[in-house]
Amino acid sequence: MITIHLRYRIDVAAIDSFVEYAERWMKIIPRFGGTHHGYFLPAEGDSDEAFALFSFPSLAEYERYREASLVDPDSVEAYELAQRTRCIVRYERRIQRPLLPRP
Repeated sequence: MITIHLRYRIDVAAIDSFVEYAERWMKIIPRFGGTHHGYFLPAEGDSDEAFALFSFPSLAEYERYREASLVDPDSVEAYELAQRTRCIVRYERRIQRPLLPRP
């Protein structure tokens, strides 16, 4: 399994648009075989930083999702929402492997 860690710098004036963007992706990722672990929005501290975590069973499956999402209408629409509203100033993506507790 791999987990994608996204760190966003968001425009706090467009937080409602970012929430809409996030809600869309939380529905899209499972359709492609991933598990979305949610978005984490500012509550205290830095007001312009948000995070997201989602997992795929393998790097190969994540790469298939990435290719398919380029032409998926819902994915394209979510991306266009972020572009149009400029709710995302920048983002960083990290691919990590979780170390989970042993049973």
